[in-house]
Amino acid sequence: MTIEINYKNGGLKNIIGSLVLFVGEKFNIKPIKKHISDTEFSFVNDLLKGSDLKKNILSFDLNSKKKIILVNIKDKSNSSDVENLGAELYDFIKINKITNIAINSKSLQAKPGKDFIGRFLHGLKLKSYEFDKYKTKKEKKIINMNIYGDKIKSLSKKQLKFKALEKGSFFARDLVSEPGNILHPDEYAKRINSLKKIGLKINIYDEKKLKKLGMNALLGVGQGSIRGSYLVTIEWNGAKNNSKPLAFVGKGVCFDTGGYSLKPAKFMEDMTYDMAGSATVVGLMMNLALRKSKINAVGVVGLVENMVGGNAQRPGDIVKSYSGKTIEILNTDAEGRLVLADALTFTERKFKPKFIVDLATLTGAIIVSLGSEYAGLFSNNDELSKKLLKAGEKVNEKLWRMPLHKNFDKLINSKNADMQNINYVGGAGSTTAAQFLQRFILNKTPWAHLDIAGMAFSKYGGALNSSGATGFGIRLLNQLIEDNYE
Repeated sequence: MTIEINYKNGGLKNIIGSLVLFVGEKFNIKPIKKHISDTEFSFVNDLLKGSDLKKNILSFDLNSKKKIILVNIKDKSNSSDVENLGAELYDFIKINKITNIAINSKSLQAKPGKDFIGRFLHGLKLKSYEFDKYKTKKEKKIINMNIYGDKIKSLSKKQLKFKALEKGSFFARDLVSEPGNILHPDEYAKRINSLKKIGLKINIYDEKKLKKLGMNALLGVGQGSIRGSYLVTIEWNGAKNNSKPLAFVGKGVCFDTGGYSLKPAKFMEDMTYDMAGSATVVGLMMNLALRKSKINAVGVVGLVENMVGGNAQRPGDIVKSYSGKTIEILNTDAEGRLVLADALTFTERKFKPKFIVDLATLTGAIIVSLGSEYAGLFSNNDELSKKLLKAGEKVNEKLWRMPLHKNFDKLINSKNADMQNINYVGGAGSTTAAQFLQRFILNKTPWAHLDIAGMAFSKYGGALNSSGATGFGIRLLNQLIEDNYE
C-alpha cells in the first residue's frame, strides 16, 4: 500500500469518511467534544460504556458515511509508545480496508514526548513497508491521509527528518530482501554508487585494489565466487570543520553457503540477509545525507559472496590480513569476522575516526543468548557503550552488553598463525568472535561491535515492521548521533 500524507490548516467538524481523534487515558473523550457534534458525542459516549477500554484503538460508525476512530493516549507514553500506536493504526486501516482518513491533530491535548504527530506518522509509515517487487499481482491501493491542525507548516517541516529516516530504512530493507541472484556483490556496489546523487562520496575498491592493499582476509572469503569482492567507503561531510568522522562498518556477505564448512540445506535460503549489517550502514548514511546532518561520518562495507567452488577457501588455509596479522581458517563458515577484520583496520588507519561501530549478522550463538529481543553489544569503551544502550532504549532497538576479556584470547590463539577464526574448544561463540574482531582495532579507537543476527530479519514481524527485513540499527545509530554529536 502507498500512503500519501497531506497537511491542511484548520479544524474539521463535518468530515465524511474516517476521522481519527486522540483521546485521554481510558478513553476519556471530554476534550474532543468541541471537534464533533453534540449528537455524535453522546452517541460515542454511550457506545464506550460497553467497549473494551483496554484496547488502544476503538472505532464506531456514526452513520453510513462517517466513521470515528479513537486513539487512546496513555499519560506516561514515551516516543516509542507513540510510534507503536501509529503502527497499530496502520494495521487497523489495512484490516478494515480504509483508504481515506483524516487525523485531527488539534484533538491531542496531552503531548507525550517530542514531535508527537511526527513520531506517530513515522511508526505508521515504517509499519507500512512491504517487499512485493517480484509479485506479478500487486495490491495498488493508495491510502489518502490528511492531517488537520493549526501549525501545519511546522508539522510538515518536522516530518522531513522522519522522511529521511524512513527512506534510509526502506532502502536497507530492500537490500536485505533482494534474492542472492539479484543482489550479488557486483550489483550491490552499483546500488551504493548510485547514492552519489544525494551528496555522498563513494569509493569502490575492487579485487585488484584490494590485492594491492593486502586485504587477503576479505578476499579469501569471496575467492570461490564468480562474482567480485569489494570494499566500499561512503563519506558524508556535513560539518563545517575537519572534525574526526564517526565511523560505521558493516558485514556484506550477499549470500553465505558456509563455503566448504557447508551450512545445512534447511534455512540456507535465509542467508540472503547475511549482508544486513552493511545494509544498515548504507541506510544510515543515506539518511544522514538526506537530512543534511551536521556531522562528518563514514560508512565502510565489505561485499563478498561465500560460495563453494574450485577456487574456494579451504579449512586449514592461512591468510595474512590487512593489519599484517595472520589468520588460520579452521571454519570457512566463520567468514564475516574475516571481512570485518580487514574493514575495521582499514577504517581506523585511513579515516582516524572518533569511534567505530560495526554491525554484523555474525553468530547464531547470539540468538541462543538473546533471541530476537536484543542485539549483542561488545565494546572496548564504556562511554560509547552507555550512549548506544541509551539510544537503543529510546527507539526500542534494544542492546545487551556482553563480555570481552583477555582470558578469551587463548580460545582463538593458533599454533600455526597469529590466531584462528573459530574457538575450537566450544562455547562463548559470540564473545570469541568479538574478541577476534577486537584484535584488528590497532590504535585503541573507541569501538563497539553489534551482533544483529537475531534482529535483522523477522519471521513473524514486529511492532514497526511486517515479517522480513527490519532495518535494525538505523534508527538506533541515528538517535546516537542526534543525542550526542549534533
